[in-house]
Amino acid sequence: MEDLPDILAANIRRLRRERAITQEELAHISGIDRSYVGQIERAEHKASVVTLGRLARALKVLPGDLLALPSDHPFLSELAGPTRDGDGGA
Repeated sequence: MEDLPDILAANIRRLRRERAITQEELAHISGIDRSYVGQIERAEHKASVVTLGRLARALKVLPGDLLALPSDHPFLSELAGPTRDGDGGA
């Protein structure tokens, strides 16, 4: 899933805005350089798991929430697999 940096960027931006904090405030709370936070939000850099943990803690979410796929993401359809018609659910 090559689009994970974009998904991470969108989730961080959304969560940060929901909490009404600036990139600078998020950087301060998480202990990450402000310019690096901006680069992650623009999907210019791929964050390490340590950075994900810091951002998650600062945003008060689980690290996995930062990588949550949008409901219309094609990978979710792949996970569901093909439907089996006429099997009665058994």
